[in-house]
Amino acid sequence: MKDTYEATSLLKKGRRNLVKIKNKNIWFLWLYTEFLRIKGNRWLKKESDLEAVKRTYHVVAGRYPNLEAPTLFSEKLQWIKLYYQDPLMARCVDKFEVRAYIEERGYGELLNELVAVYETADELDIEALPNRFVLKGVHGSGWNLICKDKSQVAWRPWRKVIACWFRYDYFVNDREFVYRKLKPRVICERYLEDASGGLMDYKFYCFNGEPRFLQVNLGRSTHQHVQNYYDIQWQLMPFGKGAYPNSDESIEKPLNFERMIEIARDLATPFLYVRVDFYNVDGKIYFGEFTFFPNAG
Repeated sequence: MKDTYEATSLLKKGRRNLVKIKNKNIWFLWLYTEFLRIKGNRWLKKESDLEAVKRTYHVVAGRYPNLEAPTLFSEKLQWIKLYYQDPLMARCVDKFEVRAYIEERGYGELLNELVAVYETADELDIEALPNRFVLKGVHGSGWNLICKDKSQVAWRPWRKVIACWFRYDYFVNDREFVYRKLKPRVICERYLEDASGGLMDYKFYCFNGEPRFLQVNLGRSTHQHVQNYYDIQWQLMPFGKGAYPNSDESIEKPLNFERMIEIARDLATPFLYVRVDFYNVDGKIYFGEFTFFPNAG
C-alpha cells in the first residue's frame, strides 16, 4: 500500500511539473495537447467507458473506484459519468450553447460580451480581433488563450494549438459524457479584469441545487496562484491544499456575495451536482461556466 501511495504521489508530482512546463512554453503546450489528442484517438478509443473510467481513476488515486456503492465525492462523479447522463448537462457544458440557457433562466445580464464564434481554425482573423480578448474552446476544458496585448502573442504556435482543439475529441480521455458529441467551436469574448489585476474565480459547489461551499482562485496564470475554499458563511475550510496552496492573504468577501449564492442556487436546480463559476468585476457578476466533473472527477 505504501509503494502504491508513493508511486501515485510521484505521478501527481510529475504531472504537475508537466503542467508548469506547458504553461510557460507555447510550443510545448502544442506538443502536449497534440499528444493527448493522438493518445485518445489511437489507443484509448478501444476501451469501453467503464474500463476507461476505472483505469484513469486508478492512475490518479492508486486504487479502483467503488461504483456499486460509491461513498467518496470522486467515486460519485465517476458514477454520474457512466449512469446519469442528463442531456441538459451536455448542453450546459458547451461554452457557446450555455449562453442561451443562461438567458432562458433570466440571467442574460451575467453574460460577458461575445466578440466572435469560429467553426474552423482558418476562420480566426487576427487583424479583426480586439487588442485584448479571451479565446475559448467550447468543447473541452482548459482551452483558453487569455490575451492582454495582441502584439505579444506568439501566433505561430498558438494557431497550431487552436487547430488541435478543433481536431480533439475531449470525451475520449476521461469519458466525461458531456463532451461526447459537442460541436467543435472557438469563441472570442471581451477581456475582463478585476481589482486584483487578474480575474478571481468564485466557484460554487452545488449538490441537489444547493450551494454548499466555494473555491476562490487568486493569481491564476501566475507563480502566486493560490486557491481557498470557503463555506457559505465565508469561513475558510480546512481542505484544498493539493494542487495549489491555501492563501495566507485574507481574501475579502464580495459585497454582492449573497446574490451570487442566490443565482448559483437557481442555476444549479436541475442538477445532482454542478459547480457554478462566476467572476465579480467592480461589483458586477459575470457567469463563467458550469463544471460537472472538476479535474475529471
